[in-house]
Amino acid sequence: MEAAAPEVDVRTAAAAVDAGGVLIDVREPDEFAEVRAIAAKLIPLGSVTERLAEFPRGEVVHVICRSGARSMRACEALRAAGIEAVNVAGGTLAWVEADLPTAHGAGD
Repeated sequence: MEAAAPEVDVRTAAAAVDAGGVLIDVREPDEFAEVRAIAAKLIPLGSVTERLAEFPRGEVVHVICRSGARSMRACEALRAAGIEAVNVAGGTLAWVEADLPTAHGAGD
């Protein structure tokens, strides 16, 4: 069995995003609109493999969902495709609990 993708906590992910890093949210559009990490880009889990071209190569991609399970699955698929993906442990729930910047609505 392949090892799980590496994980970082929400504060580490937020610092990476503040420094220009990429944050991908793999939840569904309605969940994303309810509340999301402010810099997150929506690519629902079901479309990750067909949208691989939208993921940057050569840099770490932070992946977030509600609690960390779907994002871990996405990370495993991304890593299998050669993308350096890390899971944001605890997901959006932990992001909100840590009082990190959030946004609401459909976004871009």
